[in-house]
Formats: sequence, structure tokens, C-alpha cells
Amino acid sequence: MKNVLAQFNLVDFTVQKYDQTIKDLKTAGVGNPSGRLYHVVTLQPVGMLVTDVWESEESLNKFSETLIPILKKNGVTPARPTLLQVHNIIA
Repeated sequence: MKNVLAQFNLVDFTVQKYDQTIKDLKTAGVGNPSGRLYHVVTLQPVGMLVTDVWESEESLNKFSETLIPILKKNGVTPARPTLLQVHNIIA
């Protein structure tokens, strides 16, 4: 099974909304979800770009079941990710 990179361009994600989402995910027991290898968030002129590397698309989909309601609760419009197959990771 190949790793997958998922990028989410969230135009209405602010630092405050991101921080609250992280707190809510920790409370829900998925602050460090199974199957997620890397999580990087970058600020953009408008919103944030969230980039994750997952063991599989299935792991991402399982996490999304908890993430999407939390995003909506925090006033963030969930975005469909751009999914790319990972060829190599050098850390």
C-alpha cells in the first residue's frame, strides 16, 4: 500500500479556528490519528494550506469522519483534498 499526500486549501481557516480544531480533535481522541505520518500547515494570504501524508487513503477517510463535523462546528468549510501518491520521503 502506498502513502498518499493530501492537500487541503481552506480559505476560511484562521489561526484561531485551526487552534480550536486541534483542541477539539485532541478531546475527541484523534489529536494524533492512526495512519497520519506528517502534518504541515502553512499560512496563505487568505486561509491556510494543510498538507498531510497518510499511510493510505483509507486512514485519511476514517479520520475525516471525526474531522469534518469538528471543522463545521468551528465555522470552517471543509475542502475536498488534492490527493497525490507519494513516491519517496526523505526526512
